[in-house]
Amino acid sequence: MTGAADASETRPVRVFLVDDHALFRAGVRAELAAAAEQVEVVGEAGSVAEAVAGIAHYQPEVVLLDVHLPDGGGAEVLRQVRSRNTDVVFLALSVSDAAEDVIAVIRGGARGYVTKTISGRELADAIQRVRDGDAVFSPRLAGFVLDAFAEGPNSAPVGDPELDLLTPREREVLRLLARGYAYKEIASELFISVKTVETHVSSVLRKTQLSNRYELSRWASDRRLV
Repeated sequence: MTGAADASETRPVRVFLVDDHALFRAGVRAELAAAAEQVEVVGEAGSVAEAVAGIAHYQPEVVLLDVHLPDGGGAEVLRQVRSRNTDVVFLALSVSDAAEDVIAVIRGGARGYVTKTISGRELADAIQRVRDGDAVFSPRLAGFVLDAFAEGPNSAPVGDPELDLLTPREREVLRLLARGYAYKEIASELFISVKTVETHVSSVLRKTQLSNRYELSRWASDRRLV
């Protein structure tokens, strides 16, 4: 029994990487290759659908999860995977350090959240730690989580039932829209197509039951998203 436990501690952690930018995934693979004794990247995906299928196929121990994906976001991956597999551990890895993004994935079941400024060695250590049961956060992000759960469900923007309907990507589009960005500027800022921006805006209008971008701007301002 002890031998089995020792083997588990010494073998590399099986990791699945989810991010919609292939170049970034390649960079993460290269960084983690230097820590091959700690982690092994067994698969990767660039969308929610690919992630759900890939995680089911490869059965990783830890999933590195971006919060912004083109077809639903990291929270949707969490929702689908955790409904059928409670063993895999999620560690969010994102360029965003926005409080609502952090809270969305932690509420969804992620064990930690680190930003893309993290070094390869630090990331490998974080992966091992979440596999072993620790909660891991980049500096200052832990404060968002502590504040959110200390303040309870009535705090804003955390705990807003209407806001919770939006995916992290929809919130990002909404934030830029409320700041006066044109669709083309939003697309450039988020590295997505104008058509994708239009799709997100239509989804936000439907979920909030509002009629136009001016109403959305006021709605976003009221929830301190701007």
